[in-house]
Amino acid sequence: MQKIKWAHKDMPEMHVNNRNGVTYLTYPELEKLPDFVHCFSTRLGGVSEGIYSSMNLSFTRGDAEDAVRENYHRLADAVGFEMESIVTSDQTHTSNVIRVTEEDRGNGITKPRPYTDVDGMITDVPGLVLATFYADCVPLYFVDPVHKAIGLSHSGWRGTAARIGEVTVNKMRECFGSDPEDIYGAIGPSICQDCYEVSEDVILEFQKSFDRKDWEALFYRKENGKYQLNLWEANRKIMLEANLKEEHISMPNICTCCNPEFLFSHRASKGKRGNLGAFLSIKK
Repeated sequence: MQKIKWAHKDMPEMHVNNRNGVTYLTYPELEKLPDFVHCFSTRLGGVSEGIYSSMNLSFTRGDAEDAVRENYHRLADAVGFEMESIVTSDQTHTSNVIRVTEEDRGNGITKPRPYTDVDGMITDVPGLVLATFYADCVPLYFVDPVHKAIGLSHSGWRGTAARIGEVTVNKMRECFGSDPEDIYGAIGPSICQDCYEVSEDVILEFQKSFDRKDWEALFYRKENGKYQLNLWEANRKIMLEANLKEEHISMPNICTCCNPEFLFSHRASKGKRGNLGAFLSIKK
C-alpha cells in the first residue's frame, strides 16, 4: 500500500478503499448517508502509463483514449456506479453551476457535452453520476439527504474567490428547496497551504471576497513578497457562511502536492500529469 502523508494529526482521515485493485478515497461522514455513492480517485488501479500512471481520467492531456476509458470502467466497477451514467464538467475556473437532468446522462463520456464553462453541477436524478476533475484544485461535495439532491463543484483559487461553494448551495436551495442546515459538505483532496504559494494579485481577490477578520486564517505574506494561501479553510468558511452546520463539513486532510505518487499534482509534476476525479451520485 502506498504510504500516505496526512496533513494534520488532529484532523480525521479519509477512508482509503481498495477494491478489485483500484484504490479510492471516501469520507466517513458521507458513507453514513445510505442513499448516496461518492469517491475521490487516486493514481492507483488504472492502466495508463508514464506521467499518466495509472488511473488517469482525462481525455485531453495526451493519454491514449482506450486507456482512459478502461480506467473509467475499472473505477466505476470498484465504486459501484455505471460509467455510462457519468455527467462531466467543462472546467474553466468559473463559478458557473448548472442543474443536470436525465438528458445529460453520459455527457463527456458517451457523447459530447452540450455546454461549456461549467465548474459545478447539481441534480436530484437518481443514478446520474456527477464528475469533476483535479490535480491540486479543490473538489466540493454537497449532499442533501432530506430532498435527495447533490452538488459537486470545482474550486480552484478563482472559483474559491468567486465563492462557487456558496453558489452551489444557493442553486440547490433554488432548484430543490434544500435547507443548508440539512446539507453535508466535504472539501476534497487538494493542495495544502504549506504547498500553495501565490502572488499578490491572487491575494487581492481574496481580500475582496473575505472579511478582513478572516485574512489571518487564510493567508500570510513571506519575505519574498509571495503568500501561502489556505484553500481548505477558505472553502470551509464559505460553507459555514452558506449556513452549513460545522459538524456537517468534512475536511480532506490529504494534500495532492505532498503525495505526488498517490495523487496527481500539477505543481509537484510541473504540469506533467493526468487527472483525478471526484464522483457523486444518488442511488437508484
